[in-house]
Amino acid sequence: MNKSITNLGPVLSRTDGHDLGDHRVCRGGLLGSLRTGLRCLSAKAVAAVLMAGSLTGCSALTQPIDGVPAARLPQQYFAEPKNDLVPVDISALSLEPPREYLIGPDDILGVYIEGVLPFNPPNAPPEPPPVNFPDAESTLPPSIGYPIAVQEDGSLALPLIEPLNVDGLTLDQVRDAIRDAYIDNDILRPEKARPIVTVIKERTIDVIVVREDGGSSGGLTNQSVGAQFVLGGSDRSATGGLVKLRAYQNDILHALVETGGLPGLSAKNQVKVLRANEENKAAREAFLKKFRAQRQAAMLDPCACLPKLPEDPNILKIPLRLPPGESPNLTPEQITLKDGDIVYIESRATEIFYTGGLLPGGQFPLPRDYDLDVLGAMALAGQGVYGSVGRGGGGGIGGIGGQIATIPPGRLFILRKTDCNGQVAIEIDLTKAINDPKSRPLIQAGDTLILQYKPEEELLNFGLGTFFTYGIQELLRNN
Repeated sequence: MNKSITNLGPVLSRTDGHDLGDHRVCRGGLLGSLRTGLRCLSAKAVAAVLMAGSLTGCSALTQPIDGVPAARLPQQYFAEPKNDLVPVDISALSLEPPREYLIGPDDILGVYIEGVLPFNPPNAPPEPPPVNFPDAESTLPPSIGYPIAVQEDGSLALPLIEPLNVDGLTLDQVRDAIRDAYIDNDILRPEKARPIVTVIKERTIDVIVVREDGGSSGGLTNQSVGAQFVLGGSDRSATGGLVKLRAYQNDILHALVETGGLPGLSAKNQVKVLRANEENKAAREAFLKKFRAQRQAAMLDPCACLPKLPEDPNILKIPLRLPPGESPNLTPEQITLKDGDIVYIESRATEIFYTGGLLPGGQFPLPRDYDLDVLGAMALAGQGVYGSVGRGGGGGIGGIGGQIATIPPGRLFILRKTDCNGQVAIEIDLTKAINDPKSRPLIQAGDTLILQYKPEEELLNFGLGTFFTYGIQELLRNN
């Protein structure tokens, strides 16, 4: 730093070789005084400026960052764009209901059989069938008959006959099966066998929904994430619980709608489904066991990189945004939920980037559904490309005068993590970034943005600060 500053000596001396003393008077009027203002500095003033510059810091000279221009980096170090992604067709997450309701275990049917259910003494007038009104949340119409539940094996138990297997039958088919059974057993005559069968309550499937977005569309704000998560603005607790889905509505879309809709901005734009059957649980545990063995084997080699946990193929992962023309290609079996299945909406609280250097220090959330380049990240952090740098953001070697007239910093570094705890520093020339969109790399999670002056900007700020701080003072004193 000192060597660079001493190179400014010829600027502060006369070209005729004569020294400028403290009592030298500048002549030639006001215009001449302005042209020779910098030459009228005393040795004491120069020393004071040098000390002020050393105190304010010159990070471009004393704390250089070995960066690689963005144009020279391979594509693997850049973030994947997401501006072109479009929402998937959410109808692919829903089952198509059958044209007629098919009876199954745990359905509650309303059955009325004249003379049998209820029993009627001979020559007595028949009792009218009871009328059942559904719950407020049900979409079923009022039903008629006495409630009888379909058993786990799909059978329906009725008086005086053997249980009937009604699993997978429509209401008309169940009605015909009951009529034929009582006629075949000589219990009812054909003209008297007129059973009434309705649905009182549909069977339900119990699934668990866990949401780390609170079940709402609200997301992270553009303020520092530290104020929301790290400092206790939000406890990041998940919401959810047991959800009862009616038959033929036991799919992913209905589970989301019942708990607040599609994932909010504070959650990843995807849905994970964990099956509750023992086979799937065993497969997930075998996957983790295999990963642990690979990690322990890698730990034996001090020079090897520890493997990262890959995606578990036994967990159904459904993206909700895809490139145009692509589809998640889901089968009805994949979107069908069974008892005990878990629908998981994962938080994206770790999708943040950090700022430092001449940028206000902090951590900020990345947008979920669109790209953020370096210029947008600087604006998000509160420091535009041509914005002034305050005392809190550091300063060049302009000293006190740097607060009066400064050239804005023109160099930004992106410190990006790589595999095996490595790092690559991407250097961005902000002048090129303004004029060429290809010179604006996209920000990805975990990036650290460091804004610095270029060395020539430090020196120019020093000259401007020197003139405004001491040059004008000398001009006024000598005039």
